[in-house]
Amino acid sequence: MSEKILITGALGQIGSELALALRTIYGEANVLSTDIQEKEKVSDPYYERLDVMDDAQIEEIVSKHKITVVYHLAAMLSATAEKYPRKGWDLNMESLLTFLDLAKDKKIKQLYWPSSIAIFGPDTPKVNTDQNALAIPTTVYGISKRAGEFWCNYYHEKFGVDVRSIRYPGLISWKTRPGGGTTDYAVDIYYQALEEGKYECFLSENSALPMMYMDDAIRATIELMQADAEKLTVRTSYNLNGMSFTPKEIAAEIQKQIPDFEITYKPDFRQAIADSWPASIDDAVAQKEWGWKPEFDLGKMTEAMLANLKVKLNS
Repeated sequence: MSEKILITGALGQIGSELALALRTIYGEANVLSTDIQEKEKVSDPYYERLDVMDDAQIEEIVSKHKITVVYHLAAMLSATAEKYPRKGWDLNMESLLTFLDLAKDKKIKQLYWPSSIAIFGPDTPKVNTDQNALAIPTTVYGISKRAGEFWCNYYHEKFGVDVRSIRYPGLISWKTRPGGGTTDYAVDIYYQALEEGKYECFLSENSALPMMYMDDAIRATIELMQADAEKLTVRTSYNLNGMSFTPKEIAAEIQKQIPDFEITYKPDFRQAIADSWPASIDDAVAQKEWGWKPEFDLGKMTEAMLANLKVKLNS
């Protein structure tokens, strides 16, 4: 029997691309996209509006569509959650517990829930941050993700729930505009390079952060979900590494293709968030247990981003 998959937050940066990838594997009709947007405004025929704060609606959709696997991506991201702390906590936490309970009660058989490098804090070792490094987050988003990791592990240990998770670094994609995250400068900079020829960065020039091209992130997500459960030892969330760079380094890479591109720096409140996160990630455990390996570095990603955005913006 083919899996029946539900994606929450499917109109977001990850969800929109994950839906396409999963439909290629499992068939279009077997992957239901959901988000808070009204159905009439979405062109996807396999889409339904879902408020992940509505437990009854979640249960109804899972039952109606005979869902077996959930990719629960709906969340309030770092910069936005700092403006609305209680809302951010409630959205990120309550919805996860609803899906964990569904898995506990055998109403779904597998759950994917993303964590983030935001779980790490100022006391975390900055370079090659280890899988089990000290993690005392200082943002609402980071706190909710760290707590969520412990809930995932608890439900796995206590109830045998097959929940899997990745700590995403900053994700970079040409398909959707940035959505309120601290690492989103590394998406916006490509748009601005092509549209304006210049960019004012809200981080300082030497703020190194872990990043990943979206193609790698989608592939990692699916590879983890398809991995042999017996080989997985981490039920909090796996460290995942792609590349690390600074605003100055990404600007230099863009200037190789757009020589006149200019960047200026005006750090805002997101600088403190970035300063609390690692500069690079050690993902040796993911490499060992499910064979993870990134395909894109900064140069290859920049070529792909600019080439695809030129076509997108011209159309």
